[in-house]
Amino acid sequence: MGITAHKAAADWEEPLARTGLCAKGVSYALVGALAIGVAAGVGGKSTSRSGALQSLAGSTYGKIVLVLLFAGFGAYALWRLVQAWQDDEWGKRLGHLGRAAIYIGLTYSTARILAGAGQQSQNAKAHQATAVVLQWPGGRELVIAAGLVAIGAGLWNLYRGISKKFEDKWRDHSSIGSVAGVVGHVARFVVFALIGVFAIKAAAQYDPKEAVGLDGALQKLAHASYGGALLGLTAAGLLAYAVFCFFDARYRDVTR
Repeated sequence: MGITAHKAAADWEEPLARTGLCAKGVSYALVGALAIGVAAGVGGKSTSRSGALQSLAGSTYGKIVLVLLFAGFGAYALWRLVQAWQDDEWGKRLGHLGRAAIYIGLTYSTARILAGAGQQSQNAKAHQATAVVLQWPGGRELVIAAGLVAIGAGLWNLYRGISKKFEDKWRDHSSIGSVAGVVGHVARFVVFALIGVFAIKAAAQYDPKEAVGLDGALQKLAHASYGGALLGLTAAGLLAYAVFCFFDARYRDVTR
């Protein structure tokens, strides 16, 4: 891509990316805030990002936020699709496509919430999907593989956080953003690792109800020994990840 073409692409790619990263931050802030409420015993329940979005639908202000998030999630998905198109490395291209798929799903979920449709929890989706896959030939192995992939994603987040690998894509440094990035990535490691472990447990016991989504992973923490403290720490970590997303939106070189 020539210099002129690269600049033209960056002119419209940058607002997509920064808008999308801010929307990502808001969604994690909602999940973290709801989970902290549970840990503090002030009501509510631990939930996924789709569930957190559903909690906004009951007020006019919440619906305005949902409209903005709908646009933000769509922008993020489009940015990742553009990155997949631009990238020459197949490994990175698949990573971009995977992230795009997640945010296309969130965009769709937000649209359904705005239209007044109910949302199935991630826990229920995990149970349903696992039950279907376990019926396939080699289904147990596929579920185990999915669990290992989730654990791998968690370990990648742990490495990315502790090594501050995320700063490699920043144009400038922020001490607050860096600390938030470390804490937030560690919290994501905990959540992904739990999802992976319970997927493997579901396969080992041939029980799809053992599989969990984000909401289920947080609920597992809440019901464990010292659950309130564990959930509170993880929820605070997810809030830190939300803060990191806002700094990422500010400092990231989104053309890389």
